[in-house]
Parts: sequence; structure tokens; C-alpha cells
Amino acid sequence: MKNLFLVLFFAIQLFSCQDEKKIEEQITQKPNIIYILADDLGYAEIGAYGQKKIETPNIDALAKEGMIFTQHYSSAPVCAPARYMFLTGKHAGNSFIRGNDEWNDRGDVWNYEAMSKDSTLEGQRPVPKGTKTIANYLKDEGYKTGLVGKWGLGAPHTHSIPNEMGFDFFYGFNCQRQAHTYYPLHLYKNKNRVHLANDTVAPSSPFPKGLDPKNPESYKDYTLTDYAPDLMFKELTGFVKENKDNPFFLYWATPIPHVALQAPQRWVDYYVEKFGPEEPYLSGNGNGYFSHQTPHAAYAAMVSYFDENVGKLVKQLKDEGIYENTLIVFTSDNGPSYAGGADPTFFESAKPFDGVYGKGKGFVYEGGIRVPTFFTWPGKIKSGTTSEHASAHYDMLATFTDILEIEKPADTDGISFLPTLLGEDDQTEHEFMYWEFPEYGGQIAIRIGDWKVVRQHLKDDEQPTLELYNLKDDPTEKNNIATNHPEILEKAEAIFKREHTKPETERFQIPLLEGGLLSE
Repeated sequence: MKNLFLVLFFAIQLFSCQDEKKIEEQITQKPNIIYILADDLGYAEIGAYGQKKIETPNIDALAKEGMIFTQHYSSAPVCAPARYMFLTGKHAGNSFIRGNDEWNDRGDVWNYEAMSKDSTLEGQRPVPKGTKTIANYLKDEGYKTGLVGKWGLGAPHTHSIPNEMGFDFFYGFNCQRQAHTYYPLHLYKNKNRVHLANDTVAPSSPFPKGLDPKNPESYKDYTLTDYAPDLMFKELTGFVKENKDNPFFLYWATPIPHVALQAPQRWVDYYVEKFGPEEPYLSGNGNGYFSHQTPHAAYAAMVSYFDENVGKLVKQLKDEGIYENTLIVFTSDNGPSYAGGADPTFFESAKPFDGVYGKGKGFVYEGGIRVPTFFTWPGKIKSGTTSEHASAHYDMLATFTDILEIEKPADTDGISFLPTLLGEDDQTEHEFMYWEFPEYGGQIAIRIGDWKVVRQHLKDDEQPTLELYNLKDDPTEKNNIATNHPEILEKAEAIFKREHTKPETERFQIPLLEGGLLSE
């Protein structure tokens, strides 16, 4: 019996030492990095940022375990440039992509049926050969790299696809126009199309004449067989499982909650019961995307479905024993949409900022570029913390290279905010933050401390604006005080002249700016 007790004692000691060794190894080895980029998710569309109508318990719990940033920005107010600047560490004054560019000179690129037959019509204008992304830098450090979701930065049959831009694995939408339906005819797995069991229902198909908008059967064409987010999440969890024994970088570029309004029926039913009757959203006659009988319920359903999958991913990380060594970043590509049945007023999607057209997605005001963002990294980032450090997507490259203790690229416009994440005092602050956007009339914004200069209507027929706001005193940008502070405008002009480079692509050029920020 004595010998048995000795055996048990040494066994317990052995297992205890092994557990301690495993924990120590996880602390010292390279962390897994998961970057979750929601699509058009407004600043206040999750509970952690004050949302009252949409339920996001899993995302909120994850946020509570880490550090919430209250002043984190997208690099651009729409899809493609925001993604490019995140991946390359460039701000909009130096970025190759500064707006959405569907590469229209190829042909009828907006014809969904034509794209399904001819893959050369898919995708966006390619980025230059030799462009290095975050994935390239992490891959060089031994990471397995995966992208699941929406690409939007190139086209099939070009060098500008995920597998040629640093990603070992890709599954999802190559083309952002294809992502305007959640029941597409195909997705891509690496370089090849994966055909789905869905009928051809082109995005923005008008609500059929003669059908009753109060009858659920009238909407049956918008719910088909293979729901793309389900398929993508399955591939995402497979990537994590396959790479659990080595450091990996996973870029989850979910298309949710970008319209069209298409969500699992169980979640729609949940919110129909919660919200009660509502007016249908009908596509056609200027209304895009797809019709839905209960648009508020559908939009909330999409966000809660996404939240459910975030919870499943966190559980998988814990079950695999790798959660403790995983940095999770949660953010959005820009502010909330106003189109396709999305209703930023009903949900107060950008609160305290405005999320409506003219202030939300597509515009360089706070509602269009300030995004919900938090970082969770057990043992490294203190849980339940909040930071007011002003930062942007284009800071991520510098931050990730700092985490890996490698030199950041000399041409990045970002700065590392790792000291903030670790609770250290030596954080470098931005001298300025910069946005330049050639769409929606032509816009630019420069933030200097609490000051923010905005110019609108630089490419359309309206009179260009010159606006100045103090975000500390006026966070919702209501009171233009440009005439009171010429010294701030002078600083902004100097920054612009130093930081702006003329875009290579004519579509992105704003001729009025070539003489200077304040030129008329």
C-alpha cells in the first residue's frame, strides 16, 4: 500500500509539472492571432457598446474578458479600402486602394448571371504585384495563415487573390458584389470555385409584382439551400482544428451584417416575437438588395447568428486548449449601412454618433469610421479594461510585428499600440490620423488630438465644405468652428501636404486636392 501511495504521489507531481510546463510554453510561444472583421457593424450594434435591441451575449462576454477601445477607427468608410489599409498598414493618403473599384472596363461586371458564367468578370481591380500584407509578414515568422469570408481586393485569375497575397488558405467570396447575396451560386476554396445548391436569384431582384407582401410565401426565393455563412464557419473551425498545434493567423472577414437581409429563420422568428409587427422592406423602385417581410427582425437575426458563431469559436479554442495563447481582435470595417432594409435609426446603430446616410457608412464623420473594437488575450491583456487611445486599422501591422518582436516595415503609416494592450505607460500617440475618400462626393478628414478637420463635396457639383470640430466637446460633430481656429487648419494643411500622395488610379483622384487641403 505504501508503494502505491508513492506511485500516486509521483504521478500527481509529474502531471502537475507537465501542466505547469504547458502553461509556461503557451505564455512564451508565439500567440495565435484571430482578427474578426464584421461588415457594416455600427459602433453601437453590440451590447458591449450600448446596444439595447440586438442580443450579443457571446461577443459581450468576450469583450468583458479583454480591453475595449472607445476610439478605434476604420481606415476608410467603405469595404475595399478599409480592408486594404488594414492588411498593408497604409493610411488613405498613401494607399493604393482608396475607394471601391469594381474594375468596370472588363465588361458587364454588375450582371450576376454573367459573372456566374464568366469568372473573369468577378472581383475588384488587382493591387500591385509585390504588395505585402500582414499575412505575408506573419507567414515569414512561421504562422499558418487563413482567410475566411470576403476578400474584395482583386479578382480570380490574377496575382491579387488571397493565396497569392500571403494566405495559405482561403474560403469565401472573392468578389464583394457576389457577397450581396448570402445564397450565392458559388464560393471559392483557395483558387477554385465551389458550386453550391442554390438557384440563380440575382442581388437586388425587385419584389415580384402581384405578390402579397404580407404573405411569407412571397419571400421564398430569398431563402435557398446553402447559406454561405454556415459553410464559411465550418471551414473556419476546420482551419483552427488543423492548425491548433502551430501558431496561426486567422482573418475572419465575415460578410455579416452587410445587407441583403438573409438570416436563419429560427433567429428571425425570435426577433419577430420580440419586436412585433413591422412594415416589409420591398426591393425595386430604387430600393436595392432583397425584400424582407420583417426587416428589423432579419437584421437583428443576422447579428445574433454571428454572435452565436463567435461563441462557438471561443468554445472550440478552449476545448482545444489554445484559448489562453490566442489574441482575438474584434472590429468592423466601417460604420452602419442605411441601405437594403438596414435601419440605423431604429437600432441607434452608431450611438452616440449619427449612423444615417450622410453621417454613417460612406462618410468620414465619426458614425462612418469609428468602429466597435476590443482585444482579448488571456494573461496578457487585463480583463474588464477600457482604453481611450486613438488608433486605427492601419495600426494593426505595426502592432502585430511588435508582438512578434520583429521590425515593422519602414513604409507603414501605423504605430504599435501594444503598450496600451499590456497596460504599460510608454504608448506613442498619433500626431494625426488621416482619411481620404474619393466617393460620396469626395471627402477628406484629418484628426489632430481632439480636433478634426473635415472637407466634403470635393468631387461633386455642390459647394465644398470646410469643417472643424472638437471631438472632446462635440463628439457628434454638430458645431463647425472652422472660422475660429485658423491655426488648426494650418496644421492640417501641413500634414496634408506631407502625407498625401496622388493616387495611381484615376478613379481615386480628387483633383481639387492637388493644390492643397484648403484649396478651392
